[in-house]
Amino acid sequence: MAVRSQSAREETARRGGEIYERDIKPTLAGDQHGRCLAIDVDNGDWAIADEVLDAAAALRARRPEACDVWLMRVGHRGLFSFAGRGLQPPR
Repeated sequence: MAVRSQSAREETARRGGEIYERDIKPTLAGDQHGRCLAIDVDNGDWAIADEVLDAAAALRARRPEACDVWLMRVGHRGLFSFAGRGLQPPR
């Protein structure tokens, strides 16, 4: 398995966030908060599900060639939380 550089991961994060803000966020209803997104940063295709593996599997089913995928949770700064604290940005 090839190890990706930090700059490559940062570029995937930047592109994934950009696609989310520009293309996906405006289309999501308020009840999608907390669901998981898998975004193919090469073509902008995405899938949403309650669990991260389900979102990734749904995207992979439509785009088996997807190799640069950004995973995130709708309405949160991170995909997972640590020490029982949510990662929602302050309101």
